[in-house]
Amino acid sequence: MPHLLQSAFLPSTSSSPFLRPTHSNNRLLHLSRPPRSTKISAKIREIFMPALSSTMTEGKIVSWVKSEGDKLSKGESVVVVESDKADMDVETFYDGFLAKIMVEEGGVAAVGSAIALLAETEEEIAEALAKATASGGGGGPGSSAEVKETKAEVEKVVEKVGPSLPPAEKVVGSSVHPASEGGKRIVASPYAKKLAKELKVDLGRVVGSGPLGRIVAKDVEVAAAEAAAPVAASPSGKTAAAAVGIELGSIVPFTTMQGAVSRNMVESLTVPTFRVGYTITTDALDALYKKIKSKGVTMTALLAKATALALVKHPVVNSSCRDGNSFTYNSSINIAVAVAIDGGLITPVLQDADKADIYTLSRKWKELVDKARAKQLQPHEYNTGTFTLSNLGMFGVDRFDAILPPGTGAIMAVGASEPNVVATKDGRIGLKNQMQVNVTADHRIIYGADLAQFLQALAKIIEDPKDLTF
Repeated sequence: MPHLLQSAFLPSTSSSPFLRPTHSNNRLLHLSRPPRSTKISAKIREIFMPALSSTMTEGKIVSWVKSEGDKLSKGESVVVVESDKADMDVETFYDGFLAKIMVEEGGVAAVGSAIALLAETEEEIAEALAKATASGGGGGPGSSAEVKETKAEVEKVVEKVGPSLPPAEKVVGSSVHPASEGGKRIVASPYAKKLAKELKVDLGRVVGSGPLGRIVAKDVEVAAAEAAAPVAASPSGKTAAAAVGIELGSIVPFTTMQGAVSRNMVESLTVPTFRVGYTITTDALDALYKKIKSKGVTMTALLAKATALALVKHPVVNSSCRDGNSFTYNSSINIAVAVAIDGGLITPVLQDADKADIYTLSRKWKELVDKARAKQLQPHEYNTGTFTLSNLGMFGVDRFDAILPPGTGAIMAVGASEPNVVATKDGRIGLKNQMQVNVTADHRIIYGADLAQFLQALAKIIEDPKDLTF
């Protein structure tokens, strides 16, 4: 669904830019352009915090791709915004100049509030800055950052575009790139430079993950943590917490993603749930995995495929209840798998997992994980799940319960496969690899017998996995 970023006119000479967000992998989220009949006569526009997902209420500025005074061309990325799910570039639909950044890197702004001012011409930059000063922030009621302007700051931005101004206002530009240090070009955001100075990180040794390799704040934090890591093993007396930059006793506010996770978890408490556990023998699945692992097949893909095939036979477990008065038999089986990423948790979705072959499913899963860790997932890649898997088996966890994500019918917690001594059918003692699974379900639409039958079907597929490779 196209997104249209809302904005409001500044008094007398302002209008509003329509921006479009896009992932830094250049896949655009297309936004509607202004209707042709819309008359825009103003020359100074507000850039608003966009709504990048249906659940987003505020966004965090990860980095400004452009600096104050930079000339902008229609379609250029201006700022990278962290939503509750991913980092996205925001592009402008207008040519002009970035007159004023109102929310600095690391700052948070409500959706719809002004984060910057865009001037159509160089001559109007000073006017835009004056308006920001006069309004005490320039963003009107929705602005989340207090803007304090001085004459010196106005002159600083005007000087940057001085070549087209009267000779008296021009300045001699430096031959050193503004994002460089000591003549060596190092492209980094202002906030990243400030953070690097505080953490004593050499930017020349940092690899940037921002647009076009630009160094952003999180790159500096990672570099600082890596530099401190050896301290944990040294006899210096410093703790492991200090080595990774954790200050014990400190209060840390939620990131945007952590805030979204928190709200979802609280919402899940309103759903009456119950849990059913089952023990599944994995000898045959382990043997199959060992056989086809070299072809790029992952255990996650095998579990997702097995789960999807079991859901085909028990569609009620793939259903969902959103209004408390009805439930939906979902037409697709989309397996969401919980993935821990830096600063939060997200559930990339393997869509139509029952129809895709195991090799395609494995390739898709690797792609999704890479995008999730780079915070580049598109909305349909994380919010379309109909059944969720949470696997802590790789950490040696043998059994746990998972919290039901809002809007879904069930989630399955998967433990590690471990050797267990069991009685065989002929009455002898044998050794088998077994794993424990626990399913948490919405008891308004799924009952105990439904889950028991689903788990029986899942166990048969895993214990005789011949159908997983077709």
